[in-house]
Amino acid sequence: MTSHALPRRSLLAGAAGLAATAALPVTAGPARAAAPRHFPANWPDPVPYGLADDRLDLWPRDDNSFILPLELRPRDEELGRVWIRDFYVNCFRVGGRRPLYVATGTTRVPGLDTAGPWNDGIFLWTSASLRGPWRLADTTGIRPGAEKGKVWSPEFVDENGPGRTVVAPWQEYWYDDLFGKRGNVWAPEVHHFRGTWYIVACMGDRAHKVGSFLLVSDGGVEGPYRLAEGNLDKPFGDPLPDAPYIDHGARYHIDGSMFTEGDNAWLVLHNNVYAPFRDDMEDIVPTTGLPAFQQQPYSPEPYLEGAYVFKHGGTYFLVQAAWDRTSTAADGGIRHAYSGGGTQYQYDAVVAVADRLEGPYSRRWTAAVGGGHDSVFADEGGHLWATFFRNPSFGYWADPTRIGDAAVPGVVRLEWTGPRGNRLYVQRRSRGRAIGG
Repeated sequence: MTSHALPRRSLLAGAAGLAATAALPVTAGPARAAAPRHFPANWPDPVPYGLADDRLDLWPRDDNSFILPLELRPRDEELGRVWIRDFYVNCFRVGGRRPLYVATGTTRVPGLDTAGPWNDGIFLWTSASLRGPWRLADTTGIRPGAEKGKVWSPEFVDENGPGRTVVAPWQEYWYDDLFGKRGNVWAPEVHHFRGTWYIVACMGDRAHKVGSFLLVSDGGVEGPYRLAEGNLDKPFGDPLPDAPYIDHGARYHIDGSMFTEGDNAWLVLHNNVYAPFRDDMEDIVPTTGLPAFQQQPYSPEPYLEGAYVFKHGGTYFLVQAAWDRTSTAADGGIRHAYSGGGTQYQYDAVVAVADRLEGPYSRRWTAAVGGGHDSVFADEGGHLWATFFRNPSFGYWADPTRIGDAAVPGVVRLEWTGPRGNRLYVQRRSRGRAIGG
């Protein structure tokens, strides 16, 4: 079985164009040179490096984005839509069949305003079209009578058996006097690689251990999923310095992602590190002391999240989430920056590009205002999109007048500035306008 993701991780740009060219009839007469393709221009970067570009052209807007109509669960009916963070979409062709779109993200349980201190697992939605209809993955054949669409949860610990672990001890629910029930899963992604479905996800900051893990399907995209061997005792990588509310030695790398190219796959983690998966996809190599991307950091470098890599136009794009923080500039105006202190304003997607996976990567630029912790994918026609969710925790979308429109399953059209400019932005309106114009 073969699979092509029209993806976030290994975009097959140009395939449709080549196929269309091959189908053209042969005509007599001299050949004509193809007209040069017009690409939009790059915008000048704000200076100094580390400032954020907050122009409305880089926001998801009504003219370049929309909210996906995901099928509601009983918990969603009061709100009238799905509450979701870390929204992820990808498009796959498996075995030459029609496109299969898959969506997932971080969700919450009834009665809680956030996805912590516990939630109840990973839900998937599928569709044959980006516009829908979007249906919950059909898990009824795996767990008759259980909640439809839920493909993994700490609740599934009873499915563990000899030689097959679904939920490791460090992923199980637990209780303490401060938070009560604890254990939440974050930022799932779905991948199809060498004929197998995978989910990369993260146990969140109220779990026994906090960090990224890999699930392997024994069937289709709906599962059933089991835990990879390398995560039976811990998340991927090395333990990190302790953090509030996390037990000593229990914090690892979060927001795990997968990048595939040919027959090879890599794990990408948020602390500037990555590692190849073993050929059997049961663990990474090395398991500790992971190599780091060659980046051009801000000064000072802020805390970054949601790192992932995808390939487009023959080069590698490294995307990370950064808070645009506002403060008072020297001239008395408002300063927007990723570097330095200030008040959290927008959770942006910043991007850098390189000729090699490991780097060195270019300076970062603002690709999407409020688009942090996103995913980039190509639809069935080869057009590039990114997801967004409008972070409800802080900043612009946490304002009481806007919170009702936060935590949404959004997608926004992207534009590429071509092989020379080699940048991706959300589809802009005034492409040639200079900074401050």
